[in-house]
Amino acid sequence: MRHHLMACVAAFAGLAVVPACADPIADFYKGKTVNMLIGVSAGGEYDLHARLIARYIGRHIPGNPTLVPQNMLGAGGIVMANYLYGIAPRDGTYMAVIQNGHPTIQAVGMANIQYDAAKFNWIGAITPTVETMALWRTAGVRSIEEARRQEVVIGSVGRANITFTFPQMLNEFAGTKFKIVSGYRGGSEINLAMERGEVAGRNNTWSSWKVTKPDWLKNNDISIIAYAGPQPKDLKGVPSLEDLARTDDDRKVIRLIIAGTRLGRPIAATPGIPAERVKALRDAFQAVMKDTDFIKEAEGARIDIDPVSGEELQKVVEDVLATPANLRERAKPFLD
Repeated sequence: MRHHLMACVAAFAGLAVVPACADPIADFYKGKTVNMLIGVSAGGEYDLHARLIARYIGRHIPGNPTLVPQNMLGAGGIVMANYLYGIAPRDGTYMAVIQNGHPTIQAVGMANIQYDAAKFNWIGAITPTVETMALWRTAGVRSIEEARRQEVVIGSVGRANITFTFPQMLNEFAGTKFKIVSGYRGGSEINLAMERGEVAGRNNTWSSWKVTKPDWLKNNDISIIAYAGPQPKDLKGVPSLEDLARTDDDRKVIRLIIAGTRLGRPIAATPGIPAERVKALRDAFQAVMKDTDFIKEAEGARIDIDPVSGEELQKVVEDVLATPANLRERAKPFLD
């Protein structure tokens, strides 16, 4: 960079006749394609955030590369994360929206993890997430106190998925009596099961409820009885899972399991990228957050904008992986 600056000064001083000073970042990205990998199927919140970022970030990366979103399915996003870590070129041409629970499942020693989340170059997230437990209007239960006294059937995708983990944590740490039925293929299928009366509730993020089912919220079809993550300004009077915990150690275990709420729907790039390109990608992400076209589209899709920087994401991941072994062992059964 010093040689580049000196060359520019020389040119301006008339010591050499050269075209406009080259920008090494722009030179690298000009005419290139940047792949945005998505480890889940199309249509969900991860996919929505990834494609929204992909539509705008290219205009803010020097050289204006073309962004191409690609869904790469398998093992709840682990196949994609392993690919990003071990196979994708380490030059700044591959990014991905990472499942926010991946650092935690690495910390507790889940099988098939072939990545080190601390070595990804974390770029940013549009907003943190808030996990909620919602019960359908016919459940006969509208509060944690009532859920401690009465069994309620909850729909879930399966173990090691937050739709199972969240009600399981409420049973363990808050004394609820949720009966968890697994095997649904996704949130939309669970929603239908709630409407049909097969199950009485489910876990979902607060932002997803607002985007996908605003009519349910407006009509009071669901009651939010607990949440985990940063306290939402528009979710007053609902207890957090951490507040419901009985001991300090319980709270620490909960914090580890739900660490992904602080990551939101995070964008990361491969390890090994030159530092100046990482900075360019992070700067481009922050510029997107101020892009009026992006803001207009996000607001139209009811997506909250409360950006988490790449540096903040990196710190959260490092803290998760530094969790003491005894707490990781306590958390592991909730994630297996």
